[in-house]
Amino acid sequence: MFTGSPTAARRVVRAQALLAPAAALIGGALAGVGAGLAALYGVLVALAVNAVLVWRERQSMDHPEWDQHRLFKLFIRVGIERLALLVGLLAVGLGVLGLAALPLLSGLLIAQFAWLAAASGQKNN
Repeated sequence: MFTGSPTAARRVVRAQALLAPAAALIGGALAGVGAGLAALYGVLVALAVNAVLVWRERQSMDHPEWDQHRLFKLFIRVGIERLALLVGLLAVGLGVLGLAALPLLSGLLIAQFAWLAAASGQKNN
């Protein structure tokens, strides 16, 4: 079932991992170190949320015997896990760490544009 070629979610995680240092440097150069750290945190939040998707995707690929009902339950569970992780990490960044909201959310938004790069990439998935 798994051919070894990276899936769209894996390509997104790779693109987001490459984007993290760039977001920190650009945010730091444009608005200061605090904004750079907030943008970096936003990219890392998006990376963590999508890493959960890749982890569960890999888990489902390792079990070809799972039927559609079990995979649908996993699909719902992954959506809830990703949402809970997103809300929790944003609460930590904004509340506990006191990071600036605009750079943090900008980093998160820019990191999510990696899905566009994945959509325009390989079509073999």
